[in-house]
Amino acid sequence: DDPDNGRTLLGTLDYAWLFSYAVTMFFSGQLADRSDMRYFLTVGMLGSAMSCALLGLTYFLNVHQLFYFILVQILGGAFQASGFPAIIAVMSNWFGKGKRGLIMGIWYTHNQTGSILGTVIPAIFAHNHWGWSFLVAAVVMVAMTVVIFLFLVADPCYVGLSPPKHHLEKDETDECSTSNRPTTDNESKQKAISMWRALFIPGMLEFSLAHFFAKMVSYSFLLWLPFYLKNNEIGDHCLTTFQSGAIAAAFDVGGMIGSIGAGLLSDLLNARAVAITVLLYSSIPMIFLLRKFGDVNLPLTIFLVLITGVCVIGPHSVITSAVSADLGTHKSLKGNRKAKSTVTGLINGIGSMGAAFGPLITGALSSHKGWDAVFYLFMALYFAAGLVSCYCTYRTYRISGIYRGRKTSRISRNLKLSRIFLTNNNS
Repeated sequence: DDPDNGRTLLGTLDYAWLFSYAVTMFFSGQLADRSDMRYFLTVGMLGSAMSCALLGLTYFLNVHQLFYFILVQILGGAFQASGFPAIIAVMSNWFGKGKRGLIMGIWYTHNQTGSILGTVIPAIFAHNHWGWSFLVAAVVMVAMTVVIFLFLVADPCYVGLSPPKHHLEKDETDECSTSNRPTTDNESKQKAISMWRALFIPGMLEFSLAHFFAKMVSYSFLLWLPFYLKNNEIGDHCLTTFQSGAIAAAFDVGGMIGSIGAGLLSDLLNARAVAITVLLYSSIPMIFLLRKFGDVNLPLTIFLVLITGVCVIGPHSVITSAVSADLGTHKSLKGNRKAKSTVTGLINGIGSMGAAFGPLITGALSSHKGWDAVFYLFMALYFAAGLVSCYCTYRTYRISGIYRGRKTSRISRNLKLSRIFLTNNNS
């Protein structure tokens, strides 16, 4: 009955799920690289469906113990951590670096699609029989588990196709050239890398830190935006639970646009860090405008929520998908095909630690300091992420050879001028 205490309790439940998700993510990547991806995803999805159903049953069984909810949230977070490391590895097996940003951006829209359904469907059942929100989601997950188990092809080598090229070197070897399946002598000798080895892949620490700040903000928006909209008057009107959930879905729609746009931009620039930096700093004024003018009228609120979603989710999606895939197939790994899930689990695990703290801090800070403090915190976090991304941009500019290319061009031009000068003098 106490709104402030309710916000703290909701933040605690979010924290339990996200912290479990983040911690398990580190080990999930390691396990996925050592497992059959199809079986690994099947077990993870069945466990996720079970935890979701356990939450829904609390309504019908009249369970109100906080300990039970925290335990189920921890269980759900652990099982759901199996998703990204395995799926990014599968996507990397099928798609090379050429158009990876755009392809991963389109693929990542599944996250926003699920988030929209996860916002709208619970809003339908929020006032009456809310337990069905979780049970319906559990049934959908079981159905998709069957599809994955029966039809997922985790590697093109399984169907006699060659894997994509992850680099532009002409001497890149075809890992499946001697067999239709990835069980050749070379493949069988490969070992999954350790987390310690993954940490020293160039760019790993920088992108992980930027992801920590970005995911802290994006997940706070995803989990708290419906509550924020419902408890703040818009145009002198209070929104219903369904209305606030529907408007919050505009954030995810913007996230779809941001995911595709950021991925495409990173491909066009051939520099993920540049695209990420642009979107990170674009997010800061949008977060400010959402807080300052988001309560003027309903159309303006929807527009600001949409554009904020574009800017906030865009960089987060690129780091989670395309950057993770790039790092998991980095040249320093020398063609090791058993590194993708470990790298993805590590970079997403570090990012998810930020996601775990974000909603908890948001709940406590909004209760004691108000929403202004929350939005200023969001802006500060994205500013910090932008600084880290700027360093990644500098490294990209330096390592990519752009500077060396320009320097080499100047040297070549000077040598040509020198030869012309000497030839004229000799003649």
